Amino acid sequence: MASLLIKNGRVVTADSDAVCDILIEGETIAAIGRNLPVQADEVIDATGKIVVPGGIDPHVHLDMPFMGTFSSDTHETGTRAALHGGTTTVIDFVLQKQGHSLREALTEWQGRATGTAVGDYSFHMAVTDFNPQTKEEIKDMVAEGITSFKTFMAYKGALMIDDAQMVGLMQEVCKHGGLVTAHATNGDMIDTLIAQHRAAGQLTPRYHYLSQPEVTEAEASGRFADIANYTGVNAYIVHLTCEGALNQVRRATERNQRLFVETCIQYLLLDASLYGDEFEGAKWVMSPPLREKKDQQTLWAGINQGLVQVVGTDHCPFMWEQKKMGADDFSKIPNGHPAIEHRMELLFSEGVSKGRISLQKFVEVSSTNAAKIFGMFPRKGTISIGADADLVLIDPEKKHSISAQTHHMNVDYSGYEGWELTGKIDTVLLRGRVAVHDGEAKVGRGYGQFIRRGPTIY
Repeated sequence: MASLLIKNGRVVTADSDAVCDILIEGETIAAIGRNLPVQADEVIDATGKIVVPGGIDPHVHLDMPFMGTFSSDTHETGTRAALHGGTTTVIDFVLQKQGHSLREALTEWQGRATGTAVGDYSFHMAVTDFNPQTKEEIKDMVAEGITSFKTFMAYKGALMIDDAQMVGLMQEVCKHGGLVTAHATNGDMIDTLIAQHRAAGQLTPRYHYLSQPEVTEAEASGRFADIANYTGVNAYIVHLTCEGALNQVRRATERNQRLFVETCIQYLLLDASLYGDEFEGAKWVMSPPLREKKDQQTLWAGINQGLVQVVGTDHCPFMWEQKKMGADDFSKIPNGHPAIEHRMELLFSEGVSKGRISLQKFVEVSSTNAAKIFGMFPRKGTISIGADADLVLIDPEKKHSISAQTHHMNVDYSGYEGWELTGKIDTVLLRGRVAVHDGEAKVGRGYGQFIRRGPTIY
């Protein structure tokens, strides 16, 4: 069994911060301490570096069929790009087709990911057709380590379920100890506004934003919280973007409800001023859309208040040629944004380096909280004896910039072109092996493993 010693790094977890050594044997951490008196096959001197747990991005869409095309990152290219950015584990979404079983959908996604993923991965199951047969499958999915189930409150006719199905799903998932997540926006209202804008000939990307005003997200977030509170299920709102929606979460806490919240890196850093009447705005067409400056302030505060537990990406990239499907009609622009590679460095630079969040909070929202909520802790999400040796070494002062010319995602533009960052990922380990060093991938196609998950232990 190969051994590796990381010496003299500043090792930071969600609840500790100390300069020490980490001994890795095989795939797991064997010892942690100051000046460990051991010999190892390989030694990495981490002096001056910050060592954090491998990032976990619980919201990615790889090779996903959507709006007549597929997202442009496969499980191979997407997880490799994630590793370059310090994210060692992702959770992808399996999408049930209406009229088909959960098992069929899982088999399809396994066919894409098994033997191709470079980094570790797991699956959420998106339930788009809850019926008596689907209900019977829930316990089987939980038994196989897929313990989270996504619902869409928008995309009528394709992904959306109604409130009756929502109640039934929550009751069944609750019975088996799972968790229900929601894309919480009011699909009926959004569809009405889209139709009004199209009828008026208002077809530029700005009208994507104007078709999804804050109220559509605030209303659905409150409704989801209320139904979850009634059923008692563990509940999680994905990609929450705005003050109105977060205020619904605050309201839920007043009745002692526990409600998990994820935001995404783009909602912390970008705003709706990027949508104009030029097609360039299509780069940031995603759902929910980018919001206002006041919403960014709310989300940063929500992280520090503990109301927002996770920062993901909703990574769903499309090539520029694919985005052009909506050149004459914003409602035909494939929704999605490439970010899987830049989440950790953006959050470090804009969060830690600028004093918005602490290093401990950075570790919580980029890794530890997702591991606990989605049943992977303490195997993932921490630096402790027995945990997978998923580690990220960050050079905290190194400056660099983001560009589509240098990123590893399979997409030909960047939403952050030219951004200057402070803090660069130097080395990434996945299950004890150096996966990325100095911008070069050291593990290849098929190294990634499927991670079976257990119940929420947050």
